[in-house]
Amino acid sequence: MDSELILKGVYFRYNSQWCLEGIDFELKRGEIVGMIGPNGSGKSTLLKIMDGLVKIQRGEILLLNRPLSNYKRGDIARQIAMVPQESTFRFPFSVFEVVLMGRFPHLGPFPFEGKEDEEIARQSMQLTGTLDLATRSIHELSGGEKQRVLIARALTQKAQIILLDEPTSFLDLRHKVEIFELISSLTRTQGLSVIIVSHDISLAAQYCQRMLLLNKGSVYKMGEPAEVITADIISTVYQCPVLVDKNPISKTPRVTVLSKGRVRHFHNSKK
Repeated sequence: MDSELILKGVYFRYNSQWCLEGIDFELKRGEIVGMIGPNGSGKSTLLKIMDGLVKIQRGEILLLNRPLSNYKRGDIARQIAMVPQESTFRFPFSVFEVVLMGRFPHLGPFPFEGKEDEEIARQSMQLTGTLDLATRSIHELSGGEKQRVLIARALTQKAQIILLDEPTSFLDLRHKVEIFELISSLTRTQGLSVIIVSHDISLAAQYCQRMLLLNKGSVYKMGEPAEVITADIISTVYQCPVLVDKNPISKTPRVTVLSKGRVRHFHNSKK
């Protein structure tokens, strides 16, 4: 597979302390990569760097084999769409209006959407199952509905790369699965390349071809889910005891956090 986005030796700091150090990574065409790691490990910052929202101090980023620094903001937005963890809308826009905002990078000097833009928005809503929400206010939606609307807006950008920052936060189990199923389906049918930041490690392992584990601003491990999600690695990075076994259906790694009492019981049962 060809690489859509390449990071070479990327370093970034906000002040005097490095937040990210020596990041090497390639996003291949048509794959889903799960980015995991403890809070404060640099996941959201790395997404912003990939989206060109913040500038790195050292290293190189290539988008479609061209330096990201050579792109104008609008050009990046035609290639990369970001789905943030939270989006606050000051005004009660309708769902259709929110999705249509994704066409902004494609509009000319007079930012008025035409029939083609509206049709693209409707197609995106059809793909994400949000067309029946078109006339509702964005403020009236549930968490799961809102996430699907934000993904529809990203699709409306017609970007090849989609970055999602914890899209399943605050969602119940059913809606978490629905979001991952939607992303997986869109990747297959639309040929998208996706990076998804998630704390749902077991769920991400079912849908992602590769996992990128960050710890203290560096890549601790990268590879297929079974290579990254092991008891030793997860226990060390997250600093808590875990049991990792296989999901009986998908055969992907499944993480169970162990309390201290269960750790003792688990060790005793091994004797």
